[in-house]
Amino acid sequence: MCATGGGSAELAEVLPASGLACLFALADKPPSRQWHTRPVAHLTPELIIALMRTRCPNPNCQHEFEVLDEKAGKNGPCSQCGQIITFRPLNVILEVERRQQRHCSADAAAPGRSGGEMRFSAALEDIRSLWNVGSIFRSADGAGFSKLYLCGITGTPPAKAIAKTSLGAENYLSWEHCANALHVLPQLTARGVQVVGLEQTERSIPLREALTQRALRAPLCLVVGNEVAGLSAEALGCAEIVCRLPMRGNKTSLNVAVAFGIAAYRITEQLF
Repeated sequence: MCATGGGSAELAEVLPASGLACLFALADKPPSRQWHTRPVAHLTPELIIALMRTRCPNPNCQHEFEVLDEKAGKNGPCSQCGQIITFRPLNVILEVERRQQRHCSADAAAPGRSGGEMRFSAALEDIRSLWNVGSIFRSADGAGFSKLYLCGITGTPPAKAIAKTSLGAENYLSWEHCANALHVLPQLTARGVQVVGLEQTERSIPLREALTQRALRAPLCLVVGNEVAGLSAEALGCAEIVCRLPMRGNKTSLNVAVAFGIAAYRITEQLF
């Protein structure tokens, strides 16, 4: 469910405020996309095309290849494994992985939570706003979730902007940072966790309908995406079911933290 927003503790200060660039800005100032240009032989020598280097997020592929720069943030097949992915600039992927390595040991057990398989968890994919991240921490704790997977550029504690809206909820939830959604969602599925996407798509069904039909079950991981671009192709591909919230006014989406809070409470009230 996409909306409006901001990003990670390292990236938030330099991320543009609008457009798909919010997914792809770097920690450098000014941000660079490292474009490549090549002449088009069969056209005029002056005509060039801009290419962007990317990499397949599938851990079993990791193939690097080039696509037209205009495809940044759009979906398409990996040139090697064929999986439909969302194209991201390679330098952003590498920056996210460096940050993930720094946080690899940050998954501390949450005090007051029981051990064993968690009934409710959530994956936050490329959430740009630290305020949104903090708000989701607070709503997740209130709704009875036990763990958050912070994927891609999603900001991580400790961060003042997160604490401003979480009011300390990050101290009571277990969390870990993942380089991308494919580093965690397939593993959750293999452990019997139902992965549920929250997004407006052609195949999404109303959340109320999914609950009425008892299509949802615990353990469950609720996945929400970037404020502008929504869930990536690979995250949607991992979801067993994709749900949406009704929009009865003129706007077609809610703020991601608001959407998460509504869905989280509806799900846990039915399945807790």
